[in-house]
Amino acid sequence: MPTNKQPRSLGIVQPQTFKSQQALTLDCGQTLESYELVYETYGELNATASNAILICHALSGSHHAAGYHSESDKRPGWWNAAIGPGKAIDTDKFFVVCCNNLGGCDGSTGPTTHQPDGETLWGADFPLVTVRDWVRSQHHLMLHLGIEQWAAVAGGSLGGMQALQWSVDFPDLLRHCVIIASAPNLTAQNIAFNEVARQAILTDPEFCDGHYVREGKVPNRGLMLARMLGHITYLSNDAMGEKFGRHLQRDKLHYDFGPEYQVESYLRYQGEKFVGTFDANTYLLMTKALDYFDPARDYGGTLAEALRRSTAKFLLVSFTTDWRFQPERSEEIVNALIEAGRDVSYIEVDSPNGHDAFLLDIPYYMGTLRAYLENIDV
Repeated sequence: MPTNKQPRSLGIVQPQTFKSQQALTLDCGQTLESYELVYETYGELNATASNAILICHALSGSHHAAGYHSESDKRPGWWNAAIGPGKAIDTDKFFVVCCNNLGGCDGSTGPTTHQPDGETLWGADFPLVTVRDWVRSQHHLMLHLGIEQWAAVAGGSLGGMQALQWSVDFPDLLRHCVIIASAPNLTAQNIAFNEVARQAILTDPEFCDGHYVREGKVPNRGLMLARMLGHITYLSNDAMGEKFGRHLQRDKLHYDFGPEYQVESYLRYQGEKFVGTFDANTYLLMTKALDYFDPARDYGGTLAEALRRSTAKFLLVSFTTDWRFQPERSEEIVNALIEAGRDVSYIEVDSPNGHDAFLLDIPYYMGTLRAYLENIDV
């Protein structure tokens, strides 16, 4: 049923911290005896706790999915286009939760936080984490919030992988699963992109084997190059051509190695901006979690077999010019769900914006997401 409500801003939102005293054994074999997750919530939990939606963030995302942190804050949360009163994920109906994943650099336990002794930074000693580890920690947060079942778990890109993992690992704890611009695992090409990005960081002279903070240094150049490479894969050729073409940055060719073209200047700007907000060790961890993701691995390599455990209903969304996670990768999940006898809806959205389209307010995309979520009974 269409809504007549006008979308509104969430306004000022405040992060919270969940301090878990429950040990978490990671896939790598190490155990965190305790840990913290920073999270935000939007909307109100209803009396039966049946209206909660978990939002899972992508590689460079955080708990700050919507709203603003202060009156002077000019930059809203990363999915502000989708979350809020009257928006696709309507906070007048749903209680929305988003946390910064373990290993992140926005307050949750990770390389930028202290070890249990309270004095030593984790740095490079923080263990490798997987999507399954994140889902287990999110389950602990779920119990802390008094939620017995998610109305939906949703996310784009790496966030969509977490939603898919939820449906396999905790099949009875979510009623709907929304997977956007994602894939059932990485292709060799995607693993290759991640490895080049990691090598840019690992070979930076300022990296100091991951203990750069202790040494008073920051591997800015390596992290900048990793971000520049990643950013290229988030945009489509058409979008880059339309935005930059072959336009010169300066009035004429200068025959040097400075940024001659506007696209070069743009990538440098994006890389330089990123190094001021993100941590190099976290970037390494996040890309490894992407590489390791493969929910079919424990089920004979067959995704349909893994998804036979799922009881949720599914919505999958892909974008025509997304070459990082092509529509065919979403269709792999759709076909596996059909083979497993699951309830699945799928749309492919025509967009020139490449992988980043999942973050944008595209009417057909947001309209479909809104229509799907409006039909969830709470």
